[in-house]
Amino acid sequence: MKRTIARHSSIAALALTLSVGLAACGSDDGGDANAAEEQTSQMTDSPSDSMGEEPMSDDQPFGEACASLPASGPGSVDTMTEQPVATAASGNPLLKTLVAAVTKAKLVDTLNSAPELTVFAPTDDAFAKIPKKDLDAVLADNEQLTTVLTHHVVEGRLSPEDVAGTHQTLAGDEITVEGSGEEFTAEGAKVLCGNVQTANATVYVIDTVMMPTM
Repeated sequence: MKRTIARHSSIAALALTLSVGLAACGSDDGGDANAAEEQTSQMTDSPSDSMGEEPMSDDQPFGEACASLPASGPGSVDTMTEQPVATAASGNPLLKTLVAAVTKAKLVDTLNSAPELTVFAPTDDAFAKIPKKDLDAVLADNEQLTTVLTHHVVEGRLSPEDVAGTHQTLAGDEITVEGSGEEFTAEGAKVLCGNVQTANATVYVIDTVMMPTM
């Protein structure tokens, strides 16, 4: 019994010695580790030079035709951001024919009062691709004109990250958008200036009128 107690005492003494030795050795390392941790904390808490730079906005338009927008006043990026979509489009120099068509179809209030939309807006040149006889026929038929115009409108805002895919239009049919980054086509129509923000819509200006299947 005494041998067992003595043996246990010896083991305990050895363990205590090792523990003290390790603690002594670890005190220097711990100091270095604490210093490194403090330095890391300071680096984390202190803003880096890059953080001081103004971040790029996700709402910036992109595309070759964006350069045609006025720098200020009606039709400019800043002004359109504050206006509902039909009103904003009326100041855009690329969209005069579209605005006239929307007005004729009596869709101005409908578009302006919608909470959130994505509009694929054909340019004047896009409408000019349609033979005059066919365009005049569409403009003369209010029901058909309304269908064509609402075929270009999707409920909800679609960012460049979300716009690719198949989407239901306000006309009740679907359109398919393909691409990524800053290169997109909608039903084959090229996006010339995308991610243009208005008060209630995101606009993608396109080079071709998308005709629904009627």
